[in-house]
Amino acid sequence: MTRRRRGTRSISLPWERRGAWIRELLAGRRWKVLLAALVGLAVLYGVGRAAEQRQRERETRAAIAEIKRGLSAFRADLGRCPHSLHELMHPPRSGRRYLRQVPLDGWGNTFFVSCPGRYDPEGADVASAGPSGNFLIDDNIQ
Repeated sequence: MTRRRRGTRSISLPWERRGAWIRELLAGRRWKVLLAALVGLAVLYGVGRAAEQRQRERETRAAIAEIKRGLSAFRADLGRCPHSLHELMHPPRSGRRYLRQVPLDGWGNTFFVSCPGRYDPEGADVASAGPSGNFLIDDNIQ
């Protein structure tokens, strides 16, 4: 009866070594550390995206408030609604500018303005299409 030696082979063929670094990486506790690092990166990415989304919503709400202030001042001075947001920058009779520039929402889209408003006949309705950029999707900001 012949005995087999235990241990490593002295000769290894190229196809036997292929992928060995993956097996070494996943051996022992290393795979747990690698998995924890990947999960940590995913969590950090998600938190960063959520913070960016909240910041864009804050910018959009601030721009909506600025437009509404300009619209109410325009209506108080001239007694009518402006035809467009550009008219708030260059009013016809008064030399007063109600907006410095036409604001954009946090995603770079223009606002929808309805004056007099459907929901507020004495004021104006100002809405942003939100992150999707489409008013038909229910992520609009008013």
